[in-house]
This record gives sequence, C-alpha cells and structure tokens, in this order.
Amino acid sequence: MSEEDKKVVAEQSEKQPALTPEEKKKKKEEEKKKKEQEKLRKEQEKKQKEADLLREKYEADKVSWEQVKDGSKPYGNYPLVQSSHRNDIDYTPIHTLNKDADGKVVTVRARIHTIRAKGKSCFVLLRDGMYTVQALGFAGDELPVEVVKFASRLSKETVIDLTGKVKIAEEEVKSATQSDIEINIHKIYCVSLSATPPISVEDAMRPGEEDEKEEAKDAQTESTLPKTIGQEKRLDNRVIDLRAPAHIAAFRIQSAVGRFFREFLINKNFTEIHTPKLIAGASEGGADVFKVQYFQGDACLAQSPQLYKQMAVEGDFGGVFEIGPVFRAENSNTSRHLTEFVGLDLETPIKQNYLEVVDLLIEMFVYIFDQMNAKYSKEIEVVKSQYPFQDLVYTKENVRLSFADAVQLLREDGNPAREDYKDFESLEEKRLGEIVREKYHTDFFVVDKYPMAVRPFYTMPCPENPNYSNSYDFFIRGQEILSGAQRIHDPSLLEKIAADKGVSLAPLQSYVDAFKYGAWPHAGAGAGLERVAALFLGVGNVRKTSLFPRDPKRLTP
Repeated sequence: MSEEDKKVVAEQSEKQPALTPEEKKKKKEEEKKKKEQEKLRKEQEKKQKEADLLREKYEADKVSWEQVKDGSKPYGNYPLVQSSHRNDIDYTPIHTLNKDADGKVVTVRARIHTIRAKGKSCFVLLRDGMYTVQALGFAGDELPVEVVKFASRLSKETVIDLTGKVKIAEEEVKSATQSDIEINIHKIYCVSLSATPPISVEDAMRPGEEDEKEEAKDAQTESTLPKTIGQEKRLDNRVIDLRAPAHIAAFRIQSAVGRFFREFLINKNFTEIHTPKLIAGASEGGADVFKVQYFQGDACLAQSPQLYKQMAVEGDFGGVFEIGPVFRAENSNTSRHLTEFVGLDLETPIKQNYLEVVDLLIEMFVYIFDQMNAKYSKEIEVVKSQYPFQDLVYTKENVRLSFADAVQLLREDGNPAREDYKDFESLEEKRLGEIVREKYHTDFFVVDKYPMAVRPFYTMPCPENPNYSNSYDFFIRGQEILSGAQRIHDPSLLEKIAADKGVSLAPLQSYVDAFKYGAWPHAGAGAGLERVAALFLGVGNVRKTSLFPRDPKRLTP
C-alpha cells in the first residue's frame, strides 16, 4: 500500500465514530451468530451428503422380500419395513444363546457393534442391549464371497438380521458376553443402515472424563487414558449414549426401583393415585415453581403431590402412593439436583405415632434393595464393569439418629461450633454418611426429629420440644434420598404454623378445609426415583439415571 493510500485509510478511520460498549457487544454477538449459522449450515450439508451416500449404498444392495423368502439371495438390504407382510422367521434373542445351542441354525436381529473384514473373511460382533455374540464368515463352498463383501460394507450400529449355525468356540471370545459360542454366518440382511454417529458406543462404554480421572491409577497420566466423552456431549447425543450396556442396565435398575416400590405398597393395601400437575399455586407454599400460562390466567407445575395425597387420605382412601413427575424451579447445578424428576410419594393414616411410617419405610427400602440384589444381579455387574462401585451395605435393623445426635457426631468429628438448629449442608451429609459407615457398618440410615425451622409449614411439631418436629430424612451413602414427616391434621394448628412461617393459606383453602370434617392423623414421605437408583449403584450423578435430564442449563433433547 502506497503512502497516499495509507493516508486515505487513516482519514476514513478518523471519520468513523467510535463504537459504544453496547454497539461493540451487539456487533460481537452478531458475528458470533453468523459463525454459528455458518457452522450449522456446513454440518447440515455434511449430513445431507452422508444421507445421500447411504441411500445410494442402500439401493445398490437392495433385496426383495421374495428373494429373502426363497433364499435366492443370502444378503442385501431389506425394503423399508412398513408392516406390509409377516414372515415366519423365528428370531433367537442373543442372551439365550449358549453351548446348548451348538449345531442349531439361528436368526438374530442385532446391531453391528464392531466389524472386521479382510479378503474372504469377516468377524462381526453383534450387540442387542446388554448382550453380545461373535459371528464369523469365511467365503467358500458354503458361503458365497458376495455375503462377506456385503458385510464388509456395513457400518457400526447398523441393524441387521443374521442367520447362521451356532458352534462352541475353540477359545473364549473375550469381547462377547456369550463368550463360549460363535455363529458361522449363512445369511446377512440389513434392516437399517447407520450413518456415522456423533459419538461411538465403544467410547460411551468407557467412564466419563470425571469418572476416568478419579479412577486413573497414579502411574497413568491423563494423556495415556483411553478416549472418553464428557457428560455434556453424552447428554447432547443421549440416544447413542444410552446404547452402552452399562446405561441400559442402569435404567433397568431404575425401572426396578419403581416396580418394587409399587409392588411393596400394593401388597400393603395402598392405592395408587394420580394427582394434578397443573395447579393454581405452589404445592409447598414456596416460590420455587415453574409458572405457565393457563388460558387467560396463570398456573404452576406441581412441586410435589404433597397436598393432594394428604387430601386423598382424608377422602378415606387409606394408604396412597404415586409415581409421577415433580418440577422444581431451583437453580441448583449439582450432581444430585434436577428441575424435573420422578417422585416416589406415599401418605398413610397412623394410629398413635409417626414412627409407624418410619418402620414401614425402612421395611420398604430393605425389600427394594433385597429384590434388586436377587433379581437384577446381572444388571448390577454390567454397571460395575463401567462404573466400579462397592455394593450397598444395609441392615434390616436400620440405624436411626436424632438430628441432635447427628449434630453431636459432627461436632465430635472436628466441628465443635456446629449450630443446633441449622439444616445439614451437602458436605456435612456426606461426612455423616462416612461416620455412620465407620461406626455402624451401614450405608443406609435415618435421621429423625429435624428442627421445625427447616421443615415445611404442614409438618407436625415435636410435642416434647417445639424447636424440633416429627420429621425424618433417609440417607444412602451420605446423601438424602427421602424426606418425610407426620403432617398437621388440625386446621387451627395448621393455620398457626403457616402464619408463623409467613405462608399464606388463602390459595390452599380446599387443602385446609380437608381437615375440618374429621381428619385421620397421617404421615408420609417423598423420594426421588433417579436419586435412589443412582445411589444404590454408587454412580454419583443423577443424570446417569435420568433418561433425558432436565436441569437449569438443559432443556433438550
């Protein structure tokens, strides 16, 4: 650039007014938005090209249903499965295959977990949920070379139908769960071809970054660790992440918690109820609610079924329970908090003492733990293979501490200034769990008689000391899993306590009225399904047991 040109540019720059901070910020945001849009456009173009290639590959190897039925073509891509016909294929689940199937011809539908093909041979590791089996093919008199070539063109995660003869493996197939057998390939048909996934299932089967670093041995540096996937990337690509066998197993465990919760209470003659999730005001009388537009007015998403389950008890239902969604507008970005989770709630009349319900809850959790250990041992071992943990230690004679006794344990542990009536913080709960484990040899315990100041307005005060209440929390591995109490069933006392706590009962008048016409003394509790499952498995983060987690920073997928 000549001196004259430089002079012109300098003069033009001087004439342009300086941008204000707001204008600079806006310009920066616009540039960022343009870059994001360009990035998105390129990603969409890439996906479209990949989809076009997949379609071309699919059409090239297409096979008709007639060819499949008469066996004239032992390989190829099925037409789109649109329920246009039904075949007589007898599919064999992978998990049922063992040495007893030696010599049998079977057909399995599974995903391709890994595939190795070279020349006239191929090795395919098939995966169906938590189970895998190896299939192998060698081109020759019994297997056309076209079948092997077709197999070599298939990608990981593709869904296939594979027919072959089962044989006892000469050596243990260490990469497969069905390690004592193999399948000699006869036919391979592609049901659904997979594009390249954004994360691989093999990587998803390794512990996450935070887990891997904690488990890494001293001699191993971070750079030598296998490739891992961070929690956010896993959740961004949740469907692929869920395919990891340990994650499938974890959700079978999560399902079992709900199953045995329901089973136990039905056997105790409880009635399952379904309460509204769209309500006029806060369930708990607090401010942590999600507000939604309701026609010309406003509504809230229920923080719990608390008021309705109490009203059901006063409707003469006896013991009631609910398994349903709970919404909390709490800006808590921790490993144990979600803004939406599945609540395990119950409420029941009592005869004389709320400890009747504490006894029932202990019996219930012991039942749940016993049943899971007895019936889901395979799933527990699969989770352990990716996320090693110590089995939950619990006893039928559960350890119960008063809040005051728990505070004293913390004082003796090195916190002499610990206040009497302050609620536990997370680190205190964790340390209390360690102390109880060391002293009483259990991971499962109860803390009773919480300070009245830290409990909701409907909690019954302790008659011996009104500074405390007839309330309790249950803990696993030093984390609270359940909170409960005897509820106030006297409307006058309810109004007084609510007033003392600054809670207006005007929006809850139907709830207060429920106790005016003869009320059953009652108590109950609420737990979080995801938290119970996560802590039973010792995985630490409730997002691992929440199918599609919702927290302050995540609303998709």
